[in-house]
Amino acid sequence: MSSDASCAPGRRTLLVFCDSLSYYGPTGGLPSDDPRIWPNIVAAQLDWDLELIGRIGWTSRDVWWAATQDPRSWAALPRAGAVIFATSGMDSLPSPLPTALRELIRYVRPPWVRRWVRDGYGWVQPRLSPVARAALPPHLTVEYLEMTRAAIDFNRPGIPVVASLPSVHIAPTYGMAHHGRPGTVAALSRWACEHDVPLVDLKAAVAEHVMSGRGNPDGIHWNFEAHEAVAELMLKGLAEAGVALPDSHG
Repeated sequence: MSSDASCAPGRRTLLVFCDSLSYYGPTGGLPSDDPRIWPNIVAAQLDWDLELIGRIGWTSRDVWWAATQDPRSWAALPRAGAVIFATSGMDSLPSPLPTALRELIRYVRPPWVRRWVRDGYGWVQPRLSPVARAALPPHLTVEYLEMTRAAIDFNRPGIPVVASLPSVHIAPTYGMAHHGRPGTVAALSRWACEHDVPLVDLKAAVAEHVMSGRGNPDGIHWNFEAHEAVAELMLKGLAEAGVALPDSHG
């Protein structure tokens, strides 16, 4: 999904590449202009426009493709005041099938075969997730993020960039498993240190809500209190990256 809101001339834009965590609330997906999700909370605090580019299940590899192939990102970048990579959560989740094969399920024909395959994978995933590898190996997560960061910096030298560490979950669809998170966190932390990219730890913002069952009933997406907590950390990350915040945020 991407924001369709028109941007006033001369206004800066917050360019956010994300997965569904950034635009889902306690009952499901929301339009990109919903004021309760963290990207809009941050943009409102900055008095900027928002360009939200993302989709459910996106990994850092999808961010690379979006940044280089989606014309909305090309249009947003010249007026962007900062860029946020709000992914890595899906990267670290277990995937019994390689991502490319899993995503091909939607193209299976005829429809009854697709439904059979989809239902079969839905049965297998929670059972094999505790022993499955992460959807994207940590070294590939940082490889794609660095390619994207470098490409953006080539076009907009010195533009502030913020990235994020994976959230946490208690999702039955993944068998409550998240053993890929430590490796992804370690790889991202090394990459961020090497390139002076501030990191927002989504776990620090949302764990209290998610792990207590007060988020979305699916066990992975957030309530609006968690979105507010993420927004506060994102603003701190942007300040660390060099973005001047309103006086109320120091």
